[in-house]
Amino acid sequence: MNNARWVILLIERDLRNGGILMAKTNAVRLLAAAGIRFTVHEYDISDGKVSGVAVAVKLGREPERVFKTLVAEGKSTGLNVFLIPGNTELDLKKAARAAGDKYIEMIKARELEQRTGYVHGGCSPAGMKKRFPTFIDETAALYDAIFVSGGRPGLQVELAPADLARITGALFCDLF
Repeated sequence: MNNARWVILLIERDLRNGGILMAKTNAVRLLAAAGIRFTVHEYDISDGKVSGVAVAVKLGREPERVFKTLVAEGKSTGLNVFLIPGNTELDLKKAARAAGDKYIEMIKARELEQRTGYVHGGCSPAGMKKRFPTFIDETAALYDAIFVSGGRPGLQVELAPADLARITGALFCDLF
């Protein structure tokens, strides 16, 4: 049995035995099936704070390593996914340039789940309904590991930026 299958079986077994319920998201399944090494981190969302900086504080990590996933639509390219450090803002001109479009705008929060399969505060770049062009800010390459949403609010996965790029088909570029 290959290692990816073994990890999935372990997660499912833990779930059946009352273990880690957080492990059953599309993002976590995809990472495990691909054999990517990652660590799952849970945090409390009862205060409603799910911004990149708030999540970094809750995890006790630097906001520069906790990346938020943003979804924007280009006039000619359609949906694109952008990952930037939690303490920064997406530069829409740079995002459009990276995507090869003249104009990009953020999609509305109410459209997020219908179009990606994820809700606001829990949007992972991995495991969306469809694979969209994905761009990771180049600062991610400065770290051995970064944090991204694990597919639901209160869940982050820590993994190598190169592994994230491989599983999502992402390119590294300047986004803020």
